[in-house]
Amino acid sequence: MHTISAELLIKISHIFTSTLFNIGENPVSLRSLLELIISFVVVLFVSQGFTTFLKERLLVKLGIDEGNREAISVIIRYLIVAFGVIIAIQGIGFNLASFAVVAGGLGVGIGFGIQDLTTNFVSGLTLLLDRPVKVGDFVELEGLMGIVKKISIRSTIIKTNDDSSVIVPNSNMISNKIVNWSYENQLLCLRLSIEVAENSDPLLVTETLLNIAYAEAGVLYEPNPKVLFVEFGDDSFKFELLVWTDRPTEREVIKSSLNFAIEYNFRQYEINFPFNNREIYLKTPEVLLSFFKQNESSNETTKSSSENNPKIPLCADKIKKQSPISSLLREVTYFENFTDLELRQLIEVGYRQRLRSQEFLFRENDPGDAFYIILSGSVEVFVEAIDKHLTNLGAGKFLGELSLMLGIPRTASVRALEETILFTINKEGFQKVLTERPDLSEQIIQEIVKHKEELSERQQELREMELVDAAADDETPVEWVRKRLKNLFSI
Repeated sequence: MHTISAELLIKISHIFTSTLFNIGENPVSLRSLLELIISFVVVLFVSQGFTTFLKERLLVKLGIDEGNREAISVIIRYLIVAFGVIIAIQGIGFNLASFAVVAGGLGVGIGFGIQDLTTNFVSGLTLLLDRPVKVGDFVELEGLMGIVKKISIRSTIIKTNDDSSVIVPNSNMISNKIVNWSYENQLLCLRLSIEVAENSDPLLVTETLLNIAYAEAGVLYEPNPKVLFVEFGDDSFKFELLVWTDRPTEREVIKSSLNFAIEYNFRQYEINFPFNNREIYLKTPEVLLSFFKQNESSNETTKSSSENNPKIPLCADKIKKQSPISSLLREVTYFENFTDLELRQLIEVGYRQRLRSQEFLFRENDPGDAFYIILSGSVEVFVEAIDKHLTNLGAGKFLGELSLMLGIPRTASVRALEETILFTINKEGFQKVLTERPDLSEQIIQEIVKHKEELSERQQELREMELVDAAADDETPVEWVRKRLKNLFSI
């Protein structure tokens, strides 16, 4: 019995160790194949475990972003696999030099059969190393839009806005034109084209569109929404509303919400869309002619009845809704003579600023580098050093206009009493307006010097703060203000 068992083991051993075929000078046995397969499994297991630890723990602690983590982990995984395979082959006694000769010969024939796979492999390495696209980017490729979820050696997985996953060969990612909305930053710009009737007020259209943009939750305050007057149509004005969002997957939802808001607000402000004129040709105009005669007779009867009954007006006067910010800007003494075009420039450089309850807008001695109009909510003006309350300001009130134009530090502190939204024009925005329209600076200077008492108070404040040269006291108010504006805004 013992002899039979020994012979069986010898036969089994012979089966595992006997040569099945040769690769070059290297004999291949069943044992060597099993060792090779086990080695490959171990290599794959180790590479997967190590790169998962690297991507999800180590690189996260180092603060590396998702796209870089994915690229680093994929490259390291394939390097581990490559070196592991080489070590495994050498471990079972294979001579890689002779194996390379055979592999080279086979490679020529196999290469033609797996040409697409090779192209995708090289493209995958290009994506991982050159990184024109990385995991987490929002991309657009041949009408397909979505977020890159994974880049492997063969393909890239894109998750679309409708939560479906699309597998794109890497060769397509390299050879085709691709729009990477996240290449330099994670913000996405949305453009909405709007046409209005040619009798519309461009100032009212601009402000209405900006108000709509700032009211939309998915739109960012920075960069500021912009309105472009694109061109004159045949019977319309064409505008573009530019907004930015950090929610690329909600792009269509945000655009839809903005379109709903535009339609609603245009109706409220009586801003009309262009009427599409169409010519209608009738085969039997006599039918409609009799109808119009009857209608005309009915209208005459109604008109006569209305004239006899004073309670029924012939027509109601339509009240034109005014543009709130432009109206408020005109209440500022220094802007009251601005034209609609000049006011539009101020509105364009301005932006909305939101304050939470008890949040400070500015404090005493802060630089006077912005002008504010309160759109909603209220603020408290007080002297913080002595805890003295000065006044409360509500919606429609403005503050800081002279501090902005003359660069006077704040003499009081301002904080919000409730959730407050302000329209803000900062120094950079005001400088942009004065640079583009130098004539406005002279207009503002003439308005400032008209208020001699307030101007004298401001000059005295600057003297006390030692912000005025002694030579400036000898200058006329006009020259002093002109020089002040020139130095502050480089005009």
